[in-house]
Amino acid sequence: MNQENTPTSESGAAGNDHPAAEASERSVAVDLQAEIEALQAQLQEARDDYLRAQAEVQNIRRRAEEDMAKARKFGIEGFAESLLPVIDSFEAALTIENATAAQLREGNEATLRQLLGALERNKVVPIAPAQGERFDPNVHQAISVAPVPEGTELAPNSVVNVLQKGYLIADRVLRPALVTVTSAQ
Repeated sequence: MNQENTPTSESGAAGNDHPAAEASERSVAVDLQAEIEALQAQLQEARDDYLRAQAEVQNIRRRAEEDMAKARKFGIEGFAESLLPVIDSFEAALTIENATAAQLREGNEATLRQLLGALERNKVVPIAPAQGERFDPNVHQAISVAPVPEGTELAPNSVVNVLQKGYLIADRVLRPALVTVTSAQ
């Protein structure tokens, strides 16, 4: 009987394990389903974050393009505004009918000072090398070469004469100074 009971009890035990295994599998399935749903929610959140970030980048790019367009369009506004008093001076000079040569010269000098001041405020500064200054090809353009003038002791490749001033705009050469230099010996 023991032998008969043993298989029966084994099959009974196996029968009892089967519902527990099914419950365990259901529990694992429920856990997996919950994990899948959580991962899907995270994925959706990541997609939303990505779309928001992409939209933000597009907005930043658009604003930057608008700012660049405004800078190109209105960047010269400050410079133009600083030239208005110079224009006013020229117009005022043209209204004077019987000005003497001295008055015209004085007015021209004052207007030139205004113009140079406007340029300087906008970081446009003259390049006017002194006689004897070493020739610098970065800011000077040699137009001619001359022998060392009598009675001077200029080094070779030195500026003898400035034919036309040059100009820098914020450390960038706008126009080099046109100069005559001494010949290299």
